[in-house]
Amino acid sequence: MIENEFILIGSTAIEDQLQDNVVEVIKDIRNAGVKLWVLTGDKIETAINIGYSCQVLDNEMEIFIINEQGAAKINKELSDAISKANSIDGTREIAIVIGGE
Repeated sequence: MIENEFILIGSTAIEDQLQDNVVEVIKDIRNAGVKLWVLTGDKIETAINIGYSCQVLDNEMEIFIINEQGAAKINKELSDAISKANSIDGTREIAIVIGGE
């Protein structure tokens, strides 16, 4: 519906190869009830793609992106995310992607 009369000029893809068995190990860690944090030095978009490829993120999650600079703006985004997270019924997992300096 959105891409009517769409002319593709170019495209790109992000391909980060994971080490062998990374997805399986992460699944085992999560199945054991361990909270998982992933730290990358990448941009937000790359970090999200890595999160999906290693199955730390999925389409069923509520994903909050915090990508502001300055304490006041970061605090506002965090407060908004916490308020929204508290309103979720508990059946959805929550992920937070944090970027910026």
